[in-house]
Amino acid sequence: MSPFTGSTQATERWRHLRVTRQDGVATVTLDRPEKLNALTFGAYADLRDLLAELSRERSVRALVLGGEGRGFCSGGDVDEIIGATLSMDTAQLLDFNRMTGQVVRAVRECPFPVIAAVHGVAAGAGAVLALAADFRIADPTARFAFLFTRVGLSGGDMGAAYLLPRVVGLGHATRLLMLGEPVRAPEAERIGLLSELTEEGKADVRAAELAAHLAAGPALAYAQTKALLTAELDMPLAAAVELDANTQALLMNGRDYAEFHAAFTARRPPEWEGR
Repeated sequence: MSPFTGSTQATERWRHLRVTRQDGVATVTLDRPEKLNALTFGAYADLRDLLAELSRERSVRALVLGGEGRGFCSGGDVDEIIGATLSMDTAQLLDFNRMTGQVVRAVRECPFPVIAAVHGVAAGAGAVLALAADFRIADPTARFAFLFTRVGLSGGDMGAAYLLPRVVGLGHATRLLMLGEPVRAPEAERIGLLSELTEEGKADVRAAELAAHLAAGPALAYAQTKALLTAELDMPLAAAVELDANTQALLMNGRDYAEFHAAFTARRPPEWEGR
């Protein structure tokens, strides 16, 4: 994401999200607890635009995405989205579905790690948002459900058919996307959907700890690692190792690489600049 901007000023307040920042960590909270944080058209658009703004700013080094109340996110709001889409024409429907995909791309392409802190339900679009994150930290109450076929749509919504097989394998992904059955936290950990399973009520705390650790680290190295993980999913080995070589050559000219050597020689912790 280019850091260069035009005339538009940074957004001070997001209508559909709660956003806080501290020490390089942005915490984004889906804040409709009375609706289990069901997403609206505005919430999708805010997530898309927020991630673009944070990517340009370069002040955020890690992001935690969580949900207020009893769950992470129950998916698209049945009344405000599903009901509304029934009266849309094909062009409008395509615009909407492209927007939801843009949110997932923004999560995957932003230059900082994204950590989903999951408790309670993560269903439909909520499950895909968690899937798109770099880390999924969940407590034992978490349950994931890719519900798209249960409303008569393809299970491959918002990039799920691309991302899920790469996380849990084709067999598990086929079962989850075809049947839409809920997967509770222990099974999610077993099949590789979770990065870490915490004690009950501790997912947000552990996600914040991980975000602080990442924010204090070599941000440019993390950004390039994330970019390579995404870019190389569909590359042949020859192209992947060439991209690795180019990336490492650039990073070897960076300040953090020299700082590691200086710190190692002086027997002190590195002071990472993210450059």
